[in-house]
Formats: sequence, structure tokens, C-alpha cells
Amino acid sequence: MTSLLLDLRHAARVLVKNSTATLVAVFTLALAIGATTAIFTVVYGVLLRPLPYPASDRLMAVWEVNHRGSYSALADPNFNDFRDRNRSFIAMAKFRGGIRSVTAMGEPTRTVMAMVSRDFFKVIGTEPSIGRTFSVDEPQVGGAPVVVVSHGYWMRSFGSSASLSTLHLRIEGRDYSVVGVMPPGFQFPAKVDLWTPAEVIPARTSRTAHNWQAIGRLRDDVTIAQATSDVSAIAKDIIRNSSEQGDYLLADATTVPLQSSLTRRVGSTLYVLLGAVFFLLLIACANVTNLLLAQAAARHRELAIRHALGAGHFRLVRQFVTETVMLLAISCLAGLLIARLGTSALLSLAPQDLPRLEDVSMNWAVLGFAMALSALVAMGLGILTATRAARRDARETLVEGSRGQAGNASSQRVGRAIVAAQMALTVVLLVGAALLGRSLQQALSIDPGFRTEGIIAMDLAMPSSGDAPEKARLSSFYADAFDRLRAIPGVDAVAAVSAVPLDGGLPDGMFAVISSKDEPKTMDDIKALFQQKEKLGTADFCVASPAYFRALGIPLVRGRLFEDGDAANAPHVAVISESLARTRWPNADPIGATVEFGNMDGDLRPLTIVGIVGDTREYGVEQLPRPTLYVNLIQRPPYSATVVMRSSADTRGVTNAARAILREVAPDVPPRFRTFEQIYSTSLGARRFNLTLVAVFAGTALVLAIVGIYGVMTYNVTQRRRELGVRMALGAQRSQVLRIILGEGMITTGIGIVLGAAAALALTRTIQGLLFGVTPTDPLTFVLVVVLLAFVATLASYLPARRATAADPMEALREE
Repeated sequence: MTSLLLDLRHAARVLVKNSTATLVAVFTLALAIGATTAIFTVVYGVLLRPLPYPASDRLMAVWEVNHRGSYSALADPNFNDFRDRNRSFIAMAKFRGGIRSVTAMGEPTRTVMAMVSRDFFKVIGTEPSIGRTFSVDEPQVGGAPVVVVSHGYWMRSFGSSASLSTLHLRIEGRDYSVVGVMPPGFQFPAKVDLWTPAEVIPARTSRTAHNWQAIGRLRDDVTIAQATSDVSAIAKDIIRNSSEQGDYLLADATTVPLQSSLTRRVGSTLYVLLGAVFFLLLIACANVTNLLLAQAAARHRELAIRHALGAGHFRLVRQFVTETVMLLAISCLAGLLIARLGTSALLSLAPQDLPRLEDVSMNWAVLGFAMALSALVAMGLGILTATRAARRDARETLVEGSRGQAGNASSQRVGRAIVAAQMALTVVLLVGAALLGRSLQQALSIDPGFRTEGIIAMDLAMPSSGDAPEKARLSSFYADAFDRLRAIPGVDAVAAVSAVPLDGGLPDGMFAVISSKDEPKTMDDIKALFQQKEKLGTADFCVASPAYFRALGIPLVRGRLFEDGDAANAPHVAVISESLARTRWPNADPIGATVEFGNMDGDLRPLTIVGIVGDTREYGVEQLPRPTLYVNLIQRPPYSATVVMRSSADTRGVTNAARAILREVAPDVPPRFRTFEQIYSTSLGARRFNLTLVAVFAGTALVLAIVGIYGVMTYNVTQRRRELGVRMALGAQRSQVLRIILGEGMITTGIGIVLGAAAALALTRTIQGLLFGVTPTDPLTFVLVVVLLAFVATLASYLPARRATAADPMEALREE
């Protein structure tokens, strides 16, 4: 302990004495450790942290697999078969969520509600902290309307009232009794505040109506592979015995851990970001290594004297490790502060659809990661610096010291090798950032097929009802609302659509091309019709009002749009997109054709195609337009719709006026307002998030690389002052000396750039899934990065070289 305390005191004196170098090293390492810890915090919270449910590793998501090989939601009869026939799960449950207009004790709110089957809470393994879940007779058609609420909703809406018997909610025109309150923090599916029984809705009999997600809890003696084999066998049996055919019938089924299922879209992205920040950490370590080696070289005479006085090799190594550990301890503390700030910044930048954001926080696992990372870096830097500094012969060092030398050719080669490694890592980061930047540029250049300027969206969730007269009254409601909204000053057009573009997409399904004799009368007729493959087609299903296309600037290609004459009781008409016309009627004119698409909304009246409009990119500007069939909102009004208003007036004024109008015509329907610019920007949020982080890492790496080159060149020139003075005293021109120094610097950086380009060619393929409109080996990107790095490396080498040639050679000789 005595020698340890001596080492600590000596380390503190050394760090204080070299305060400038210490501050630079602390800042560099703290920045790298903080950035790495911040990214790890997000990765751990989203991907690695266990779900907050009992034995969460036994929770599985059950998916159908479609004919394209991707996951699909479950149809009612398919779920029933999986639940009743499997031998792998203790229990299975289905669920789906959506926005509902809910009134508690005050104003109505837009609340996320999930419909869940009877075993949902049993599968999750979590019971209400107050009250109960659903009783045996409630989850059935005609069962009592009951609801379980989240702890947060209970506190916000009911003031934490413990008397559940007095608590009620008004949901879609019905009064629901609150029977239970879930524990704090429970919120599955994501952002859900209310849970009601799914069985109160009659199950659909079609095996191609994919409406439900499903989860199951594995038995203790069953593996994931066995469960997958089990449900796959059931799926194949369903296919063999089903009377339904086509692409919308499941092709297989699978099970995946629930945690992996929740994060499957973002896992690769977050791991790429974690890899990028580790590259930044390596660059920072390289910078600090060079700094420590330079400091150690300056202490060669001190070390030689200590060695000559009896200090052993291990004793000197231990002293250097102690100094480095102390340096890293300070850096770690500063890095944790940066990580805390960085995590908050990441959460504010992260796309709102990033799963499990509520689980992202600084915790003991994250702190352990930061400390382990700092300890690893400290040991690596300390041992490397110590072995380099303490391995030289004391006699040789003292002789060199008498000539005023503090370094040798070997230490210079090590420094240049580290700089080359820095440059290589920087090339990889810069190429990655440039590729992501070009991808975003390509995405922004895509025409989405509609205008975004001056469009305000008002989302509505109307009370749904199976009552036909009630649904018919929706047409009058929309027509009245349109008239009132058009009267707002500055509003040029008002329309409505079942789902706005770039906001999650549209439902899709099969339609059939029919003649008058094929017109179905019942759902059984539709099933028979849909067995005739030659008459079938697939398309997205969109409900839009007559003014929708003009309001958004979607062009009419041929035929006509919806008109005032297309009233609710008139023959039903449809408009299709160009892509649907090309794919389903490649050699014919679809206008005048009659189709049956009643399986989407239950309305069996046939649709006559009257027009063709331009394609729109509903799923994102990076996704190709999908075939789409539009039906008239006045003829087939939806319960959930978005009103769009084109206006040149102030957005705030229009939204305030629209909110007041809606409060008059539908006081129980709370709206949500957004602009199309916001929707468009949100659709690119994930790409901007990736680019922002990688660009920050790459920019920081570039600065560190420049500093590293400048520092090594300055140190090398300082050590060679006598040599350079002799050269110029013997007649060497300043330009010749400048070329020698620049040449050495450019050789070093050139090697680093070549190695980095080769590494980038291999590693950028890992981010291919994040790119759009550009290949991982895009030549222009590589050329731009190489030119940029060559320029900044030349500049970083030129400045110390220029300073060296400007010095008086006689002065350098006199100093020696």
C-alpha cells in the first residue's frame, strides 16, 4: 500500500505538471467514452435489457409467414388452431391496438387501447396491482363492457382513486367499467393505456384476414426450435385443408423471442451505430497513445536515472500504468457526464417509433460497461506506453540525453504507425457517413406523388358501430364538417382520407374483377368468387373524399375523379392508381371495369372504375408506389379518417378554428393536428437519426485524426531540429527540407488512407440495408473522402513542416 500511495502521488504530480497534455487526453478520452456509453445505453435499453415480465425469455411472438417469406399478422381461425392444437405453449393470446376517443372524468382524449384475448395477462405473467382482469363471462360476444387501465392513466384520469367500482370510461358511445389497474411501468403493447376483451367482437371466419398479433409462453421443457416446428406443422395442415387459396393465405408459421420480435426493425441499425462509435473510441485511444508516447519519450532521461538507481522494469511499468489508470478514472467520470447528456440528446433525436424507448436509462449495467471499458483502455494504454518507455537501455538513454535527444527513430515509427491506423479508421467512418448522407439526399429528391406544402392534417377517431344507419350518418357528418371547415379564412380545399401517405401505409387485400352475373350477394358468394384466380388482383384499399386528389395535387391520368353525383345511394365507383392499372390491366383499359372489394370493409356493392390517378408513395419515399384502389368516402365512410386542409393561412389560426368547429359537430371526438411537412419529416426520421450520429462520429474522428497528424509531425520535427539544422547549414534549401518532412507525412497518411479504403470496401456492405439509391462501393463517395482526407492530412503536415523550415539553423545548432 505504501508503494501504491507513492505511485498515486507521483502520478498526480506528473499529470498536474503536464496539465495541457492531461487536459487534452482527458477531453479526448471522455468524449469517446461518453459517446460509446451513450450509444451502449440505447442499445442495452432497446436490444439487450430483458423485458420487464416474469421469465421474459420464455415469451414468444407467433407469426404467420406469407408467400414472400416475411412475417404477417394472424387470422382469427388460424390463431384459434395454433392456440388449441399446439403442444409447446402454456397459453397463447392475441391482441391488437388502436387509437380510440375516450372520455374519463373530463375532456375526451385520443387514447391507445388494445383488444386482448382472455389469456393475455396469463401469458405476460403480470396481474393488476389493484382490482382484477377479465372474469370468465366477460370475454365473449355480448359480454359486459369492462376495461383494465394502466397505472399512468389511472393517476392522470382518475386521480389515483382506489374505489374502482365508481370509475367508468366512455368509449365509442358505450360506458365501460374499470375493473383493474396494472402495475407502474406495465405498457404492452407499446403506449397502450387501456385493455378490453377481444372476444366481444365476433371472430372473422376468413383465413386471409390478418388482423391479430399473437404471443405465447413456452413450456419449461420446450425449446424455440421445437415450438417453431410445432406451429409450422399446424400451418402446413391448415394449408392442406383450407378451401381458401391465394397469396393472402399463410405459407408457414414461426415463433421468435418476443424481445427480438419487438426490435427486429432496429437491431441492425443500432449495432451499426455501436460499431461506428467503437471506431471513434479506437481513434481517440490512438490519439492519446501518441500523446502518452511523446510524454514518455520526453521522460527517457528521468526513467534511465531511476533505473540506474535501482528501479526494476516492472516497477517502472507499474508507475506508467498507475498514471494511465488515474488519467482514465478522471476521463471516465467526465465521460459519464457526457454520456448522460448524450443519452438525453439521443432520445430527443431518436425516431418516435423506436421500440422500448421507455427502457433506455443509465443503470448499473451501463455504469459497469463504462467502468469496464475505461479499465480496459487504461490497462492497454498504460502497458503499451510503459513497455515502450521502459525497454530502452539506461546507458544508451543517458548518452543520448547528454546530446539533448529525447526520442529515436523507433519511437517515430511507432507514432507514424498509430497515425496511419487513425487515418484508416477515419476513412471507414467518413465513407459510412458520406454513404448515409448521399442516401438521404437521394430520398429527398424523390417525388412522393403529392404536395406537402400548406397541408394540415386533422386525425379523427369516430365512434364505430355495426349499426348500418349509424354508419350511413357518417356521410352526413363528413359533408357537414367539410362545409364548415371550408369557411375558415385561408382554407382553399378540404378533404378526408382513411390514412394519409407516409404514415404507416394502407391495408391491402384481394379484389375480383366481375361481371353483372357474378355480382355477389353474401360473404359466401365472395368466398366462391375469390376461388377463381384468373379474376383476382391485389391492391391497397384507401377511402378518400372527392376533393382529396385536388387538395394534395395528385394528378388525374385518365377518366374522372369522384363527383358530387356519386352520392351515398348512387352506384359505387372507384379510382385506381397507375401502378394498379399497369399490373392488373397491362393490355386493356380498366375504366368501366367492375370489381368486388367488399372483403375489405364488408360492403358487398360492386365498384365501377371511373378514373386513373398518379401513384403516391404511401409507405415512404424510399418504397416504390404500390397498386392502390380508392373508394369514395361519401359512399363508404370510415370510422377513422384524417381530414386534410390546404391552406395559405397561418397554421395555428387554422387549427384553432378547426378545433372549435369539431367541438361543435362532434364534441366526443378529440382531434390531433399535424402538418404534412411534419409527416414527411417524420417518415425520414430514422434515416436522419442514423446520418446525424454517424456524421458526428465521423466529424469527431476527422478532427482527432488531424490533431494526431499535427501532433506527431510537430513532435517529430522538434526531435529532428539538430538534423534539420545541420542539413540547412550544409546548404539544403528550405523547399528541399519541406519536401522531406511533407513526404514522410504524406507516406504515413497515404498508407492509412489506402488501408482505410480497403477496410471500407469490406465493412460498408454491413450497412447496405441502410442505404438508398447508392451502392456500398459508390466510387464518387470514396473519391470524395480520399480527396478530403488527403487535403486535411497535407495541411496538418504542412504547418509544422513550414514552422521547422522557418527556424534559424544556427540557433538550432547552438541549442544542441
